[in-house]
Amino acid sequence: MTLKSFISHTILLPCSKLYGAGVYVRNKMFDWKILRQHTFDVPVVVVGNIAVGGTGKTPHVEYIISSMRSSHHIAFLSRGYKRRTKGFIMATEKSTPRDIGDEAYQIYHKFGGDVPVAVCEDRVNGIKELLSIDPDINLLVLDDAFQHRYVKPTVAVVVTEYNRPVFDDKLLPYGHLRESARALNRADIVVVSKCPATLKPMDFRIFSNNINLFPYQSLFFSRYVYRPLKPIFPDAVRSIPYLDWLGEDDTVLAVAGIGNPRPFVRYLKSFNFKVKVNVFSDHHNYSRKDLETIRRRFQQMRGESKIIVTTEKDAVRLGCNPYFPHELKAVTFYLPIEVEFVSGNNGSDAFCPALRAALKNSNNV
Repeated sequence: MTLKSFISHTILLPCSKLYGAGVYVRNKMFDWKILRQHTFDVPVVVVGNIAVGGTGKTPHVEYIISSMRSSHHIAFLSRGYKRRTKGFIMATEKSTPRDIGDEAYQIYHKFGGDVPVAVCEDRVNGIKELLSIDPDINLLVLDDAFQHRYVKPTVAVVVTEYNRPVFDDKLLPYGHLRESARALNRADIVVVSKCPATLKPMDFRIFSNNINLFPYQSLFFSRYVYRPLKPIFPDAVRSIPYLDWLGEDDTVLAVAGIGNPRPFVRYLKSFNFKVKVNVFSDHHNYSRKDLETIRRRFQQMRGESKIIVTTEKDAVRLGCNPYFPHELKAVTFYLPIEVEFVSGNNGSDAFCPALRAALKNSNNV
């Protein structure tokens, strides 16, 4: 047994069992109605996960908002993870990621301010505030609120990653799970995200059998579709390169501060150019020192053409950073991503009908 395995089994595994006992008791307190769940006249779609790290919740939230906004007046609420403020805050044009968190900032600007966006640690109070400000809201989407059981969801959507299946994982801190895989029983819809493009029918069947959902639950598979690069600083850019235009004599510096940067880096490495990587922690707030490191790394790179490519989430933080080096603005771009549902147990165009059906069956629309 290696030293790492010894430490994991003697320290992390017992801690994992204690953590699991605490989670179990908390959930039972909701089940036994010792802790109260709040319901609202407006339907609430909760998008969450049961594992830490980047499972892809935000792109799926954007997909839901984009798909449902033609038939509903949607509002988005999150806690505003890693913001520097407290309490209820409504997003405006003047809001920054420090005010409302990067996910809320990204969603507000992605939909041009047409979708009301707010943050609040207390989701119950946040919903009440939103509805008092805009009584015409008839659908609420909550981000990362599956474990926040004080709000009873109309429909619960859980996103789990294909390459880190919950049925092969363990509870924190021994594994990555916030709750045991049994927590999926509370979900109405489960989405397996970040699937490879080469999935075969057998792969769908194996995953479906292992995840073992109830008949009343819907299972979908999705993957990321990467779109052409976009500039973080449009005023500084004369032309936007296409990744497939770059060749083996060119170099890209990949910068990522997200939960799971592997798919992002893997995608960049699928092209002919050379890739250098700078990875930071999830939701990383870039300091002056960090940006100086990026600047120095970029200057040391060799290549006929050199650019910096980052993620859509990182673009939110970098674009508002006062320390971002001026000389790098013209060569810094982000890689937009969209969710695409792929064939599996359900057809690739069945997700939104399933969501609408779940909302309708709840009698809360």
